[in-house]
Amino acid sequence: QVQLAESGGGLVQAGDSLRLSCAASGLTFNGYTMGWFRQAPGKEREFVAAIRWLDYRTYYADAVKGRGTISRDNAKNTVYLQMNSLKPEDTAVYYCAATNSINPRDNYNYWGQGTQVTVSS
Repeated sequence: QVQLAESGGGLVQAGDSLRLSCAASGLTFNGYTMGWFRQAPGKEREFVAAIRWLDYRTYYADAVKGRGTISRDNAKNTVYLQMNSLKPEDTAVYYCAATNSINPRDNYNYWGQGTQVTVSS
Protein backbone atom coordinates (compact mmCIF):
# COMPACT_ATOMS: atom_id res chain seq x y z
CA GLN A 1 0.00 0.00 0.00
CA VAL A 2 1.41 3.35 -1.05
CA GLN A 3 1.56 6.00 1.63
CA LEU A 4 2.71 9.58 1.37
CA ALA A 5 3.00 11.37 4.69
CA GLU A 6 3.51 15.14 4.73
CA SER A 7 4.88 17.06 7.67
CA GLY A 8 6.32 20.46 8.45
CA GLY A 9 3.29 22.67 8.02
CA GLY A 10 2.22 25.25 10.56
CA LEU A 11 1.47 28.86 11.31
CA VAL A 12 4.16 31.33 10.29
CA GLN A 13 4.45 35.03 9.64
CA ALA A 14 4.88 36.69 6.28
CA GLY A 15 8.53 36.63 5.29
CA ASP A 16 9.30 33.46 7.22
CA SER A 17 10.55 30.19 5.76
CA LEU A 18 9.21 26.68 6.05
CA ARG A 19 10.36 23.25 4.93
CA LEU A 20 7.78 20.63 4.14
CA SER A 21 8.69 16.96 4.06
CA CYS A 22 6.95 13.99 2.50
CA ALA A 23 7.95 10.46 3.43
CA ALA A 24 6.94 7.83 0.90
CA SER A 25 6.44 4.11 1.41
CA GLY A 26 5.03 1.23 -0.57
CA LEU A 27 6.45 2.33 -3.92
CA THR A 28 9.76 2.31 -5.72
CA PHE A 29 10.56 5.88 -4.81
CA ASN A 30 13.39 6.38 -7.29
CA GLY A 31 11.05 5.45 -10.12
CA TYR A 32 8.54 8.24 -9.47
CA THR A 33 8.44 11.93 -10.12
CA MET A 34 7.40 13.65 -6.90
CA GLY A 35 5.31 16.77 -6.76
CA TRP A 36 3.82 19.29 -4.40
CA PHE A 37 0.40 20.80 -4.89
CA ARG A 38 -1.67 23.14 -2.76
CA GLN A 39 -5.28 24.06 -2.28
CA ALA A 40 -6.40 27.29 -0.71
CA PRO A 41 -9.92 27.72 0.72
CA GLY A 42 -12.44 28.15 -2.05
CA LYS A 43 -9.89 27.50 -4.78
CA GLU A 44 -8.92 24.57 -6.93
CA ARG A 45 -5.86 22.53 -6.20
CA GLU A 46 -2.83 23.88 -8.03
CA PHE A 47 0.60 22.65 -8.98
CA VAL A 48 3.48 24.02 -6.91
CA ALA A 49 6.63 22.08 -7.83
CA ALA A 50 7.91 18.73 -9.04
CA ILE A 51 11.19 16.85 -9.26
CA ARG A 52 11.82 14.02 -11.71
CA TRP A 53 13.32 10.76 -10.58
CA LEU A 54 15.35 10.29 -13.75
CA ASP A 55 17.50 13.41 -13.74
CA TYR A 56 16.30 15.40 -10.75
CA ARG A 57 15.02 18.09 -13.10
CA THR A 58 12.75 20.49 -11.27
CA TYR A 59 9.60 22.37 -12.25
CA TYR A 60 7.94 25.26 -10.47
CA ALA A 61 4.74 27.22 -10.65
CA ASP A 62 5.28 30.89 -11.41
CA ALA A 63 3.79 31.77 -8.02
CA VAL A 64 6.66 30.11 -6.14
CA LYS A 65 9.53 30.40 -8.62
CA GLY A 66 12.50 31.96 -6.87
CA ARG A 67 11.02 31.32 -3.41
CA GLY A 68 10.54 27.57 -3.45
CA THR A 69 13.03 24.74 -3.78
CA ILE A 70 12.03 21.11 -4.22
CA SER A 71 14.52 18.37 -3.50
CA ARG A 72 14.53 14.65 -2.88
CA ASP A 73 16.56 12.12 -0.94
CA ASN A 74 16.13 8.74 -2.55
CA ALA A 75 17.96 7.02 0.31
CA LYS A 76 15.28 8.28 2.70
CA ASN A 77 12.34 8.03 0.29
CA THR A 78 11.61 11.65 1.09
CA VAL A 79 10.85 14.75 -0.91
CA TYR A 80 11.14 18.27 0.48
CA LEU A 81 9.74 21.67 -0.35
CA GLN A 82 11.62 24.63 1.05
CA MET A 83 9.55 27.80 0.91
CA ASN A 84 11.11 31.17 1.63
CA SER A 85 9.69 34.67 1.86
CA LEU A 86 6.27 33.26 2.56
CA LYS A 87 3.25 35.38 1.74
CA PRO A 88 -0.32 35.26 3.05
CA GLU A 89 -1.40 34.01 -0.37
CA ASP A 90 0.73 30.91 0.20
CA THR A 91 -1.79 29.85 2.83
CA ALA A 92 -3.16 26.47 1.75
CA VAL A 93 -3.17 22.77 2.40
CA TYR A 94 -0.04 21.39 0.77
CA TYR A 95 -0.17 17.92 -0.73
CA CYS A 96 2.61 15.60 -1.74
CA ALA A 97 2.03 13.38 -4.77
CA ALA A 98 3.79 10.77 -6.86
CA THR A 99 3.53 10.01 -10.56
CA ASN A 100 5.14 7.67 -13.05
CA SER A 101 3.78 9.84 -15.87
CA ILE A 102 6.07 11.72 -18.19
CA ASN A 103 4.13 14.92 -17.38
CA PRO A 104 5.39 16.36 -14.10
CA ARG A 105 2.44 18.74 -13.71
CA ASP A 106 -0.44 16.30 -13.98
CA ASN A 107 -1.61 12.66 -13.86
CA TYR A 108 -0.40 11.91 -10.37
CA ASN A 109 -1.12 8.39 -9.15
CA TYR A 110 -0.78 8.78 -5.40
CA TRP A 111 -1.56 11.57 -2.94
CA GLY A 112 -0.84 12.35 0.67
CA GLN A 113 -3.35 13.66 3.18
CA GLY A 114 -1.93 17.16 3.18
CA THR A 115 -0.39 19.53 5.67
CA GLN A 116 -1.76 22.97 6.50
CA VAL A 117 0.39 26.04 5.97
CA THR A 118 -0.96 29.32 7.27
CA VAL A 119 0.90 32.57 6.69
CA SER A 120 -0.19 35.54 8.74
CA SER A 121 0.38 39.09 7.58
